[in-house]
Amino acid sequence: MYEDFLPERLAKLRTQKGVSARDMSLSLGQANNYINNIENKKSLPSMQAFFYICEYLEVTPQEFFDAGNAHPGALQAFIVEAKKLDPQSMEYILGIMKKLNNTN
Repeated sequence: MYEDFLPERLAKLRTQKGVSARDMSLSLGQANNYINNIENKKSLPSMQAFFYICEYLEVTPQEFFDAGNAHPGALQAFIVEAKKLDPQSMEYILGIMKKLNNTN
């Protein structure tokens, strides 16, 4: 189970970013099949390489491992904007979100 998470999460976040495994590998200064090997469970990144991968994907390591956060980039942007709201506006937006999620 755990050995499947990193490759699958990497593939999902890379795809969301709209970049090929080859382009990402080369951008990280690695061989052109580096990311492909990780995604196909042939290898795992070193800790330092994992941090570079997170930086490239514009996610924190915590966000990378948060399986409940399907779109970390969008959530980051949402939080940045939410922090600018006054309390009344924030409650209004929260109400809309709850209605969209069918939770009250």
